[in-house]
Amino acid sequence: MNVTQKEPSEPSRGRIRAGDRTAFADLYERNARAVYSHALRLTGSRPEAEDVMSETFLAAWRARETVDPEGGSLTPWLLGIATYKAHNANRGLRRKLAFLARSPEPRPVEDFAEETAGRIDDARRLAAVYDTLRRLRRQDREVIALCVAAGLDYREAAEALDIPVGTVRSRLSRARNRLARLSAAPAPGARVEPDGARGGIESEAAFAALFLQEETP
Repeated sequence: MNVTQKEPSEPSRGRIRAGDRTAFADLYERNARAVYSHALRLTGSRPEAEDVMSETFLAAWRARETVDPEGGSLTPWLLGIATYKAHNANRGLRRKLAFLARSPEPRPVEDFAEETAGRIDDARRLAAVYDTLRRLRRQDREVIALCVAAGLDYREAAEALDIPVGTVRSRLSRARNRLARLSAAPAPGARVEPDGARGGIESEAAFAALFLQEETP
């Protein structure tokens, strides 16, 4: 008999604000995968995504008293923190790469580790996704990761990034057009805005396929 695992319920903002550890644990259980997946899309690195996820929940715990007791889901708040942490992680990676470029090349060592075919294919897909996304402006990449991949609506994305809803719309439209050119897909027609209240793009499967739903290790 198949048993469907019940998704943890969203803890109240008041309990999070008050520092209820059980409520915060529920918040983690409900959002850890989404935060990790979002970080992975923005960094293109599993170790970096794991660090971003840890730093996000640590920062959220420290900032718990700033949570507005009135409102809906705290997912946009967490993804906003993760976006900031991922940006910092990418900046740190660029500094490391610049340092390595100035350092002497290490001696070659024998590569005795064998990756499974599935793991290699998965890494290639992730690299292809990140290679495409990194060609976008950082602000546009963040919006499309939140609206298309994470499934936030315009208001939630605006809350996550602390920007106006209109700015979310314009950045998403610009990112969609850029991705259409990069993926050699037909550019969107006269309909620039996605259908409905959410930022998902049902009619453009090529874009949806760019985003991998990664499970938390």
